[in-house]
Amino acid sequence: MARIDIGRVFYALGDPTRRAIVDRLSAAPSSVSRLAAPLEITVTAVAQHLAVLEECGLVKTEKVGRVRTCRIESAGFDALQGWIAEHRTMWERRLDALGDIVDEE
Repeated sequence: MARIDIGRVFYALGDPTRRAIVDRLSAAPSSVSRLAAPLEITVTAVAQHLAVLEECGLVKTEKVGRVRTCRIESAGFDALQGWIAEHRTMWERRLDALGDIVDEE
C-alpha cells in the first residue's frame, strides 16, 4: 500500500458516522447492508463513508458475489500510531525542558 496520508486519516475519523462504522467493524467484519441498518442511513451513504475509510487504510472491503464485506485494515491505524508516537516524544522532550527551566528558578 502507498504511504498513508495522516491528514486523510484524521479527516476520516473526524466524522461520527465513520467512527461508528470503525467501531462496528472493530467487533467483527460486516456487510455494507448490516452496517447501514443501525446507522439509519442508506447503503449508498455507508458505501461513500467506506470509500473514505478505505482510501486512508482504515478499512478494507471485498466483494464476493453480491455481498460486499468490510473489515478493519491496519495500515491507517499503524500510520496514526506512528504519528502519535512521534508527537508524544517531541512534546515529552519539550515538557521535560520546560520542567528543567522551572526547577532552575
